[in-house]
Amino acid sequence: MDWLEVAVASPVELVEAVANVLNEIGSGGVVIEDPALIVDLIAKGTAETVAPTLKPLQGEQVVVKGYFCHDTSLPERLEHLCLRLSELSVCWQTREIREQDWATAWQAYYKPVRVGKHIVVKPSWEDYIARAGETVIELDPGMAFGCGTHATTAMCLALLEELVPDCAVVYDVGTGSGILAVAAALMGARQVIAVDIDELAVRTARDNAERNGVSGQVSVAQGNLLDNLAGGQADLIVANIIADVIIQLAPDAVAALKPGGKLVASGIIIDRVDEVRRALGDIGLAPEQDMTEGEWVAMVYQKEP
Repeated sequence: MDWLEVAVASPVELVEAVANVLNEIGSGGVVIEDPALIVDLIAKGTAETVAPTLKPLQGEQVVVKGYFCHDTSLPERLEHLCLRLSELSVCWQTREIREQDWATAWQAYYKPVRVGKHIVVKPSWEDYIARAGETVIELDPGMAFGCGTHATTAMCLALLEELVPDCAVVYDVGTGSGILAVAAALMGARQVIAVDIDELAVRTARDNAERNGVSGQVSVAQGNLLDNLAGGQADLIVANIIADVIIQLAPDAVAALKPGGKLVASGIIIDRVDEVRRALGDIGLAPEQDMTEGEWVAMVYQKEP
């Protein structure tokens, strides 16, 4: 299957707006990368511009990527995308990629990384000898999102280290590659229910659960947020998405949490923190902990016991 990658160079304050545009036009999700990575890929000749009507990336900005399937609707979607991104005055470029080439692109720069106190995330193609006390997550992100290197995911993993041992049931909303679902299972969760709207992410998350020997604990479903999961069953819900989606998710999260259960909300740009806090507070969740890395914030809120 052929895909079109759209990489947008965005000021930090416009990251959420760009992500929303990509999602609205039809990307199954977005990934946010360090601009140095794009510079490196361009230097290696793997991020050439293939659409002359789109603008080349410029400057040291955050890079937001979306992926669009090559189908009959792509020209129309690109027309709308050009219009919407032009309104934001951002620069972007595209490149065509094949699904089977995705792993090769990752292999160029994705290496084992330590996250939190005891977690090591390693790609499936890399060798790593675990040290005593380490929890090693073996991951192949494929075309899905989430490899542990971005601040939003890293903060979630660090928080899961603290919260999961006391939890029996965990919901992972917007699971992407399944990294957080796998981590929760490896840390002792009895049952993990992961959900993603994207069919490709669902397949990838299932593969990664099996790769880590936790497919018996982790079930992955295709769906939108908590639409099919509400019922007061979860000890912990983790949502590494964006502020707008977390705000939308909040009422269902309260219904899906057990009394005393906790919500880990990440993917929140620092400029949207107060707005998310108000939304979570308005539905009766109590703040417990914040974690900040760069321009990103992760929050832990608790339902009344």
